[in-house]
Amino acid sequence: MPIPEDVTGEEIDKAVRQELQSLPKTLAEDVAKNLVMVARLLDEEPEKAYEYARVALRLASRVAAVREAAGFAAYGTGKYAEALKEFRAARRMTGSAELWPLMADCERGLGRPEKALAMAGEPEVQKLDRAGQVEMRLVAAGARRDLGQADAAVVTLQSPELASNAVHPWTARLRYAYADALLAVGREGEARDWFAKALEADQAGTTDASDRLAEMDGVQFTDALVEDEDEDEAESGVEEPRVEDEAGGEAQSGGGSEKTE
Repeated sequence: MPIPEDVTGEEIDKAVRQELQSLPKTLAEDVAKNLVMVARLLDEEPEKAYEYARVALRLASRVAAVREAAGFAAYGTGKYAEALKEFRAARRMTGSAELWPLMADCERGLGRPEKALAMAGEPEVQKLDRAGQVEMRLVAAGARRDLGQADAAVVTLQSPELASNAVHPWTARLRYAYADALLAVGREGEARDWFAKALEADQAGTTDASDRLAEMDGVQFTDALVEDEDEDEAESGVEEPRVEDEAGGEAQSGGGSEKTE
């Protein structure tokens, strides 16, 4: 896999660089660069991130940070069995419970919500920090809904973190999940209030709370530009001409843009 010239490998976290010190210098640099690419592409181009993760894994499978990155990349592409395998390997190497919620969510992805719920009751959950415990609660609520236990999902999400007015990185997602769970049991008024609270906390735009609110309020969005073009054509009585592209096919003048993932 090609590595852009601006990637040096120094961009990775200090703790990961320390892990890579067990490798020969040149090998460590190659692994670091691939890990940088995984982090850079994971959100926008998960399939490419996965390819870089596989390269890093071939080069240094005995490094916990590499197994963890491979797990995240597989998880991001819906390869839950592979992600679970890598997360388990990373956990064995580090002894940390940090990946426990992700492992449980992989069980959900594999169609085993009962296993995810069982994991929510294991002692490892008590070893998680506050953010990790919130993640575990979100996974458990999702598992309840997978099992058709919508009311139980609502109860699962009720917690001091949900009741708090403080805003943390996970606050918007927790409020959103609660709103969605309320909506699933027909408590629409409360759901709307919680979607609004989620939007208030969602400064990073991690949820579509604004769209859900608009949907509940019956708001419909239209493309003003398209409307203007339609009106212009109607007034002129002449359709916009088509032109042939270089390959000989028809293309509308004005051009279109392809959607990129």
